[in-house]
Amino acid sequence: MGKKRIVTTQGKEAAADGKQKAPGAGGKKHVDAGILHVQSTYNNTKVMLTDKNGNALMWGSSGGAGFRGAKKGTPFAAAKVGEALALKAVNLGLKEIDVIVKGVGSGRESAIRGFISKGVVITSIKDATPVPFNGPQPKKPRRV
Repeated sequence: MGKKRIVTTQGKEAAADGKQKAPGAGGKKHVDAGILHVQSTYNNTKVMLTDKNGNALMWGSSGGAGFRGAKKGTPFAAAKVGEALALKAVNLGLKEIDVIVKGVGSGRESAIRGFISKGVVITSIKDATPVPFNGPQPKKPRRV
C-alpha cells in the first residue's frame, strides 16, 4: 500500500522490546477515589469524572456516545455513557467515588447504575439540582 518506514535510532538506545515510547507518554495517572458529576436534562445526559480536588479526568455524554435526537435523553443512553466511562476509570485504578447529581432528566439513576456495574464503590450520593426559591413573578394588573 505504501512505503515501509525504517526507524533508526541515533545516539539513543532502543527500548527492550524494540519500540520507542512517545516523548510525552510518561506514567499513567493513578487515581484511587474521585467524584462523578451527572448532569441529566430532558434532552441529554452528561457525565464527568474528576479527582477529589475537582480536576477533570474524563467525561462523556449521550450525544458523544452516538445517540441522536430524542434517544439522547433516555435512561438507556445514560447507562451506556456510565458504562463507557467506568471502563476508562477502572483502567486508572479508581476504586470508590462520590456522586453529585444535577438535573431532572430520566438518566439520573441509570447513569449511576451503569457506572457501578463495572465494580466501582459509591461512598455518597448528593443531589445538587438548582431549585428556584422565588420563581417568576406574575404580571401586575393592567391600569387603564
